[in-house]
Amino acid sequence: MCINFGDQGTPLLILKEEEYEGWLNSQTPATAKWLKAMNYQGEGLALLPDAEGEMALALWVSRDDGDWFHCGNLPTSLPAGDYHLQLSPFEGGDNNTWLESIVFSWAVGSYEFTEFKTKKRKNNSSTLYVNSSYQAVVERSQKLADAVYLVRDLINTPPDSMMPQHLQSVVDHLAQEFGATSTHVIGEALLEQNFPAIHAVGRASVHAPRLLDLTWGNPDHPKVTLVGKGVCFDSGGLDLKPANAMRNMKKDMGGAAHTIGLARLIMSFNLPVRLRLLVPAVENAVSGDAFRPGDVLQTRKGLTVEVDNTDAEGRLVLCDALFEACNDNPDVLIDFATLTGACRVALGTELPGMFTNSDDLSEGIQAGGLEVGDPVWRLPLHQPYRDHLKSDVADMVNCAASPFGGAITAGLFLEEFISEDTPWVHFDVMAWNNRKLPGRPIGGEAMGIRAVFSYLEDWILG
Repeated sequence: MCINFGDQGTPLLILKEEEYEGWLNSQTPATAKWLKAMNYQGEGLALLPDAEGEMALALWVSRDDGDWFHCGNLPTSLPAGDYHLQLSPFEGGDNNTWLESIVFSWAVGSYEFTEFKTKKRKNNSSTLYVNSSYQAVVERSQKLADAVYLVRDLINTPPDSMMPQHLQSVVDHLAQEFGATSTHVIGEALLEQNFPAIHAVGRASVHAPRLLDLTWGNPDHPKVTLVGKGVCFDSGGLDLKPANAMRNMKKDMGGAAHTIGLARLIMSFNLPVRLRLLVPAVENAVSGDAFRPGDVLQTRKGLTVEVDNTDAEGRLVLCDALFEACNDNPDVLIDFATLTGACRVALGTELPGMFTNSDDLSEGIQAGGLEVGDPVWRLPLHQPYRDHLKSDVADMVNCAASPFGGAITAGLFLEEFISEDTPWVHFDVMAWNNRKLPGRPIGGEAMGIRAVFSYLEDWILG
């Protein structure tokens, strides 16, 4: 993570934008002249020399606007080397939140995915040293960054190395690391144990479909259940995607990656909950055994679903897993899925959509997201749109014929499989950065998991 404890290296002073003038007025005339000569405007990076021409201080000025990625460009903008963090001498009160955002943004800004490069380029990131008195804050930030790294790594991994069996290995390893229990229902056993929709979507692939099931924590603690869409590659099935829409479909297991990362967060912080993680893991492939448009599928709940489009497969694997999740009567049920392009049209690619049957959950998660710079946006489960899911031959169709409100009708489809008394949140996420932003390279991205974790901490710990 390029973060250690100590005081070696060049001093790195990080100021908030409103502190810059006060700091500048306390400096020598030579420093002021240098910054003026460099046309430094009091924002971003400035390098200050000593009398010998060596770098004496690195200065970074950030806006204090709740952006937890504000130092994300620092590790690669600085000359490679060691830097000792210095907080503002003008900062009053508790520095912990500010420091936490600095360390987090430095850590995620140091991320690279080089697993499959035979000639790895030299890492240009620098190492940040932090005073050991801040150990607890740094360790917290690193756990948050670890979860982001895990989500990114899982999504960025090529599909031939991230099929259902590989996701199973990831969940098994996580269970082993934290003393959890991990079980699986694989292949034809899905039919025997009544997970027919998961089986139908994944049966065409040579990589057997499966339901991954992890449990952890004291059964007497509040029950938190996570469900993640694990479509490891989505060709679209017989309703085949065009090439440009299929290119990045390794990210269609992004929902699973999010819930695995969130499960890691919960367990690494030893949050006093009874955690259950369910991941329906499949490949939506094309073969002679692929499910077809017009097929009527059975589901675990007993509802029948007419397939309007085989490319609306994520909700089919989720419906079996969500219905199973409700059997435990969880205190909160949260699913993540790269479910619809319609949500991206509504909110863009960088803001996850949230649907929920609980106003309290919505308010709590949105507040948690604002606290940690991980915003989410609630969209409505507009009940009149249920009419779009009616079928002439089955209980419902898997997707509406209308192109409008697609994220809403997808959420309403999932809601059919949620018990009325189960507080439930559904996240429709992009799970991918289309552009490079501070601390966020192009590629797989975690969206909303820190918001959820912040809410869970507030709810459980008070």
